[in-house]
Amino acid sequence: MILDFLDEQVARNQTIGIYLSVQQKAVRHALSVAEGQAEAARQPSRLHGRGPKGSSAAGPAPSRRERGSSGFMIEQRRTPSGPEEATVHQDDCTMTGNRTHRVSAHDARLALTDGQLEACPFCRPDTELGIFD
Repeated sequence: MILDFLDEQVARNQTIGIYLSVQQKAVRHALSVAEGQAEAARQPSRLHGRGPKGSSAAGPAPSRRERGSSGFMIEQRRTPSGPEEATVHQDDCTMTGNRTHRVSAHDARLALTDGQLEACPFCRPDTELGIFD
């Protein structure tokens, strides 16, 4: 009887455990990125001879290579009234849904320049690809 109860509790809490595991991995990743940025900020800047104390700007954002990002994704969206226009994202964008697939930079550039898809307003893959309006 006790074992049946424990099995039932494990089944109920398995979803919560998976969710917490995913969140734990995301927090660890964010901490490692933040620690890397803090380490980079402590190193003296070679740009214009200014160090971190003399510089008022935060400096350039980390490149996609520094962030570990190298590709693009297309997100397909479906609604009860039918499919909506798809969106192109950088592969490290956090604003995607669950219906994405990876594409090459060439395919993403073609989709954005032909006007077939729209660019995500948060991760701006069009800017990363050198497409300016």
